[in-house]
Order: sequence, then structure tokens, then C-alpha cells
Amino acid sequence: MAGSIFGKIFRISTWGESHGKGIGVVIDGCPAGLPLKEEDIQVYLNRRKPGQSKYSTPRKEEDAVEILSGVFEGKTTGTPISMVVFNHTQRSSDYGEIANYYRPGHADFTFDAKYGFRDYRGGGRSSGRETTARVAAGAVAAIILKELGITFTTYSKSIGPVEIDYNNFDKNEINQNSFYMPDKVAAEQAGEYVSSMMKQLDSVGGVVECVVSSMPKGIGETVFDKVDANLAKAILSIGAVKGFEMGDGFLVAKENGSYHNDAFYYDDNHQVKKETNHAGGVLGGMTDGSDIVFRAAFKPTPSIASNQHTINKMGENIEVSVRGRHDPIIVPRAVVVVESMAAITLLDLLLENMTATLDGIKGFYKN
Repeated sequence: MAGSIFGKIFRISTWGESHGKGIGVVIDGCPAGLPLKEEDIQVYLNRRKPGQSKYSTPRKEEDAVEILSGVFEGKTTGTPISMVVFNHTQRSSDYGEIANYYRPGHADFTFDAKYGFRDYRGGGRSSGRETTARVAAGAVAAIILKELGITFTTYSKSIGPVEIDYNNFDKNEINQNSFYMPDKVAAEQAGEYVSSMMKQLDSVGGVVECVVSSMPKGIGETVFDKVDANLAKAILSIGAVKGFEMGDGFLVAKENGSYHNDAFYYDDNHQVKKETNHAGGVLGGMTDGSDIVFRAAFKPTPSIASNQHTINKMGENIEVSVRGRHDPIIVPRAVVVVESMAAITLLDLLLENMTATLDGIKGFYKN
């Protein structure tokens, strides 16, 4: 299988299946000297792990990470960092019956079409559990970015039809509710809505919003490796994401240039600022110094217990009800996945930018 490697300089390669022995990642290109221990990475994995609320899969996994290489005496060595999270509570028998039919909304059909074979135990590589490896790698990237003063604020903007009210925005509320919403009232409404869908044996989608603060100006390339283009690829590579937008996103189609253009001004310290941020922090594919703002739309979980129409390998039209341990909504657990992929992407572009000017190269190598 090709396509399990992402990045140019800070490069990750993920491996493993949902019901295999474990999920892992190898990071190449991490600078030496970064203080790093398993506990640092575990903080991020804990935000993603299953079984934390009644709105997530009941599958219980500690998702305890083990660093196998690339760290010595508490610091990175500059060599590849290999990490693994072992699976402990697989119940592959839950998936035995789906070996001969294709679940609607899953990659079952396309895997068979491509390879003539598939791992039907929870979806194999196409399972959402693959994102465990992304989060482990993203934790390392985010720790490096934090050393540069770059921070992330990531949360659920909407759950089904329930949207946050920015007038009620409270950053401290994000980690206080099951949906990672910065609006307590909206979180309560979301809980009622998801509960009602669960009673109907149905699932729910939503939108994750990410705000990246203190990115330097001029990061990104102006043709194929635009910041927004690279972020789009990274975020759309997350299995359940069906939409990506930056700044005002699809609203720009209804706006006028006089409204959408972000006016520049000098602040009291003679620093270049913008009056608005409709562009989402990127102009011409490069960061402009303001917050990077983007959103990812997640589809409803395709594994639902209500009856659905599909086909089997015997050429028959059938009805199925998908059994097993599934999330009624994956958006809350995906918040940290979005943040992790953004961190990996932006760090890679930052490292690539170090060769942008001759003065920069001279400054780096000057004795």
C-alpha cells in the first residue's frame, strides 16, 4: 500500500490496523535536543482515546504510547522516532458477518475493487483508529511548535444542527464538556440532539474549527505547496472529513471584494496588522502573521444499527444493521486529530522555509 507517508522534512509514516497488534508511526526529520517523554505524547492521545463518554464507542483502550527509538536520556537524538500503541480489546468476532457484504459509507467496496482483498475487522487501515498514530506524531510536532511560541485552539464548532455562539465563546470550556465545544449552552444542546439520534439508532456529523496563533509571516510556498493547499490535503486525508475551508470559506462566493479584502494598518509598534481576517491568515499561499483559521466538516459515523440497503459478494441486494462498538459521533475525538495534522503540516513548512533566503542560510551556518 502506497500513501502512508506524509511530509517532506518532518516526515511521518503510519502503520497498523484497527484489529491488528497495534498502531504505530515513524517520524523522520525531528530535530535533536527536543525534551520528549511518553507522558508528553500521552496528553494528546488521551484527548482522542475511546470510551470517555456515552457519546463515544464503548471500546476501552488505554492507548498507552511506547517510544521505541529516537530518544535518549529524555531528548530526541535526531534519528527516526518510532512509537507504538498496542491494541488490547479487539473484538474481531463482531465483524465476522461483514466479510461477505459491503457496509454503506465505508471503504469495504473500494478496498475490494482496488486490491481484491480487505481486512474487514473494523476496517483495517481505513479505520478511524489509524488516527492514533497521527496524534502521536502530531504531539511531537506541536511540542516543537510550542517552543517557537506557536499555539493551537481547536474545538467543535458545530454538532449536527447545533452551532456555537461566538458571543458565548469560552476557551476554558472546551475541555469541560464531552463535545469539546467552547460554548456551554451549545454543548448541552448538542448532548440532547446526539442522545435523540442514538435512540433512533442513527449517527451525527459536525464541524471542527482550528485557530493557529503566532505563526511567523511568509511561511509556505506560492504555487503547489501553499499553506492552505497543504493543510487541505492533510485535513482531507482524515478518513471522515468531507469538507475543508479557510477563513470565510465558502461564504466568499457571496461576498464582495470591498468586504472580503483585509485592510492593512500599522499598530502602535509599527507592526503590520490587518483590520479583519477574512482570508484566514493566508495570502498567496503564505502566512500573513494573523491567526490561521480553518474548518473541517466530518460526516456522520457510517456504522449505524438501523437497517440500510447494500449488496453482498453473492450478487444479492440485502438489508444490514451494522453491529459492534461504534461512535454515534466522531467529531469530539477528531478535534485533536485535526490539530495534530495541522501541527505536522505547519512544522514541515517551517523547516522548509529555512532555505528561503541566502541571508537565512548564512545566518544559520555563520560561525
